[in-house]
Amino acid sequence: MSDAGKISVSGGQSLGSNPFGALSAAGLPSPPPAVAGKLAPAAAPVKNRGRVDILRETAGRGGKTVTVVTNFTGIGLPEKEQLAKKMQKACGAGGTVKDGRIEIQGDRREIVAKVLSEAGFRPVFAGG
Repeated sequence: MSDAGKISVSGGQSLGSNPFGALSAAGLPSPPPAVAGKLAPAAAPVKNRGRVDILRETAGRGGKTVTVVTNFTGIGLPEKEQLAKKMQKACGAGGTVKDGRIEIQGDRREIVAKVLSEAGFRPVFAGG
């Protein structure tokens, strides 16, 4: 066999120059101290923001089931609306904030409890 048409794969000659060698970090901002040299730790959610009750209601709704979250303490209307939006997105259902309570369409108690736990609340299933 002849070695005339074969290319050597033994490493042989180096490429000669690094294509990124001419780049410098002179114009780039320096990384924050938490990121320099290691990964930044994930922001831990606020722990124990209080107990909230999760109810399933059908009364006065034409037989439709609604998941209701009540008994928020120390939380304003804008934050309730943000939580409701997260719950609606996680459940794939509609909902609203009414009379200081969050209402999500359908029986979505498990998903709502997960969202509340991630937000630092202690969800409790109340009622039936």
